[in-house]
Amino acid sequence: MSYPSALHDVLDRVIVPAGELARQEGKFPRAAVTALGRAGLLGLTCSAEPGGGGADLARAAEVVARVMPVCPATAAVLQSHYAAAAVVEAHGGRWLRGEVAAGRHLCSLAMVEDGAGGGVRSTARRIGGVVALRARKRDVVAAGEADSYVWSSPPVASDGGLTLWGVPAHAPGLFVPARATGAPLASATSTVVADPVRVPAEAMLGADGEGFGILLGAVLPWLLELCAVVGSGAVHPSLAALARSASGTARSADGQAFAASAAMALR
Repeated sequence: MSYPSALHDVLDRVIVPAGELARQEGKFPRAAVTALGRAGLLGLTCSAEPGGGGADLARAAEVVARVMPVCPATAAVLQSHYAAAAVVEAHGGRWLRGEVAAGRHLCSLAMVEDGAGGGVRSTARRIGGVVALRARKRDVVAAGEADSYVWSSPPVASDGGLTLWGVPAHAPGLFVPARATGAPLASATSTVVADPVRVPAEAMLGADGEGFGILLGAVLPWLLELCAVVGSGAVHPSLAALARSASGTARSADGQAFAASAAMALR
């Protein structure tokens, strides 16, 4: 079945009723996400070699644009998933890439530090083959619902920059505090805390200290395209703000300026 036919079927059977439930009760659209995975739409943009759809960014944007009017919560989850999956596709291990391609794995972005984190300072400390990540991330879509997060930290060994990780949602030391009143509950947008979370050193996505380049080369194009296609007013506010701030600093050689402006935009 082609992806437009698969999407039409999932929209009619699952996403429409899931969207109504999300609007009425603020519940995460788990049935919609599961159906999208089984229909091959979560793995749409993964390469065909591990079993993905091999589609490009424009096709992903079409999917988000069609889902948005029916269920904004599901559209927000897809936006974050597709951007995170682009990093996994480029830098993740074979097993993780295969799980995302098969539609069994929902990814999300955990990039922005929460400055009001009660003293939790972002750190990355390696002990043998394990890295302890400590941070408090804000505005994470599908917090507590995703299977893994593309997570940013200070470098482990290099002097500056940013390092990205694939952090499993079930890893010990990772938790989601009670969501604040007024948060967009249907998309499960919330804070995620690592205090600390321990991951294998092999969970690093890309090279140590090279995360800013990956953000600008992989995450930013996806966010900008999704904003342009479905309109900034329809894109999840945290993702739209990140795309705007990143776009304004994309030509800067100072990665810290990128991080600071993104954090300010999301406050």
